[in-house]
Amino acid sequence: MIEALSHITLIVRDVDRTAQLLRIIFDAEETYDSEGKNYSMSREKFFNIGHTWIAIMEGESRLERSYDHVAFKVTDEEFDAYAARVRAMGLKILPGRERMPGEGRSLYFYDYDNHLFELHTGTLEERLRHYRAS
Repeated sequence: MIEALSHITLIVRDVDRTAQLLRIIFDAEETYDSEGKNYSMSREKFFNIGHTWIAIMEGESRLERSYDHVAFKVTDEEFDAYAARVRAMGLKILPGRERMPGEGRSLYFYDYDNHLFELHTGTLEERLRHYRAS
């Protein structure tokens, strides 16, 4: 039986630069840095973001951008503050899409290696409730 999501690993060109991005935008807590003693394929760092283990590993980054993304839940009250962090870093932000009332607010942005992230205020339960009602 699957218990939960274990972790998400992202391949990045510059581990330290991406680590800084994770700290600034997501308040990521660094828990491990393999620098000087790699047990995996290359240098890696581990972080906790909320209750999610995120690993970043040094390597060749994505060449193309896609809509595959990792979404992090934030409260509606904190949304604007998180969005301001993204804007202050000068990251590529996607234009918003049409949303049904009750879906929550979202901000989609790319990191330095073409990974797409989303800040989202809604929950699955809220979204399904609005889908059923329409």
